[in-house]
Amino acid sequence: MMSDRRRLLETGTPPFMQRYLTLSRFSFERLYQPLIILSLLAITALLAYRLSPRQAKLLLGLLGMGVAAWVFLRWPPLGLATLIVAALTVPFAIGTGTQTSINIAILLVAFLAGLWLFDNLIRGRRLGIRFSRPVWALLGLAVAVLLAFLVGQMPWFPISGAPMRAQVGGLAVFLLSIAAFLLAAHQIPDVRWLQWLTWLFLGLGGVFLAGRIIPGASGLTKLFPPGATGSLFWVWLVALAFSQALFNKQLSFFGRVALWALVLATFYVGLGSGRSWASGWLPPLVALAGVLFIAAPRWGVTTFALGGFVGLWKLQSLTNIILATNNQYSYITRLAAWRILLFDIVKLNPILGLGPANYYWYTALFPIMGWYVVFNSHNQYMDLLAQTGVMGLFFYLWFFWEMLRLAWRMRNRTEEGFARAYVYGVFGGMLGTLAAGMLGDWVLPFVYNIGLAGFRASVMGWVFMGALLAIATTKNDESK
Repeated sequence: MMSDRRRLLETGTPPFMQRYLTLSRFSFERLYQPLIILSLLAITALLAYRLSPRQAKLLLGLLGMGVAAWVFLRWPPLGLATLIVAALTVPFAIGTGTQTSINIAILLVAFLAGLWLFDNLIRGRRLGIRFSRPVWALLGLAVAVLLAFLVGQMPWFPISGAPMRAQVGGLAVFLLSIAAFLLAAHQIPDVRWLQWLTWLFLGLGGVFLAGRIIPGASGLTKLFPPGATGSLFWVWLVALAFSQALFNKQLSFFGRVALWALVLATFYVGLGSGRSWASGWLPPLVALAGVLFIAAPRWGVTTFALGGFVGLWKLQSLTNIILATNNQYSYITRLAAWRILLFDIVKLNPILGLGPANYYWYTALFPIMGWYVVFNSHNQYMDLLAQTGVMGLFFYLWFFWEMLRLAWRMRNRTEEGFARAYVYGVFGGMLGTLAAGMLGDWVLPFVYNIGLAGFRASVMGWVFMGALLAIATTKNDESK
């Protein structure tokens, strides 16, 4: 009672009013942001009556971006979760007046990267990049591709190179892939969030496979737009599902069965109706062997030896599968294309290459199997040489070398359960990714082959590799 009287004499405010004001201030601090959003929605609705339909859509789009920015700044991992879902299922894209378009995955990575820069630089904070060896390698790759873009404006041949919009698109593929890796490496705070992202991806993979296998459910595959189920989709689906099913001892019985079903369904589709498309089953097989090798080296060596024995025993059958009529022609033409690229095009600037997308237009100057036509390499490593030279290829391979070393060191330092199985899965996924690069430009999609649509699938690999660095950071096991 005396304290209430003293408070009344000192402030002139009754005690119950002070408690009310304190409660009101607490409530306002928690609710002011949602109130602002609701107010903006109301204002937008009122303005919609005075705007044209196109202006109203633009205003609503800007408002939606504002709300998304607030959510992703407050909970950054939700941005990565949105990226996974949108890249695989949302068909939205912006036309460019060419054969390709700017899809939602590209827009989202650019948006999230911009928010990350805003949150760390514009608001007066340090960017806080964790400068480990893999990050240095990627920054080197970024510098290489920027320099290649500049030298790509030089007149290397009597004819002009790719249009500027294609060169910018090729440059964006490199920079946004690096950005996706850095976002995952810096915005996944703990293993719990990584679990949600992994199960989300595997769940969507299960939906797609259900549409491929279950009679009458083929409509499910229509949820996945073109490009979403490229080679890296299959690689990471197998690598993550297999490692968790076999080595995550914390999984329930039904969870383990579901993951095994996912792995078996992947190879059932890949080696069944899709066996002529080697990019859909060969890199996932490499990923599976990689998981076994890092988790249990003896198993891995035994698996490779057994696989080699079976391969020799069934060599003719495997040759018939891999070198089917269309694959055999593809193999021959690829060898011819690589010969032209190496000895006629790359030699002009072997250090930095001819810039993003340019070499495609120069190929028409050199006959391939008697024909003067434009062509691409269908190989990630030849693409890197032609576009960014030896410098770009060096930093690309250095990055994967450092990431593989990091996963190898972490294999016994991470606690058993999801985290350790994830390390195994990423190691296998990276080996499968390297194998996929031999069959096409799946990792850094070339604008004149897989195209920007392929970024929908390729971005998955960059996100899950970045998450490995995030785990290493929490365990103080970065590759420095």
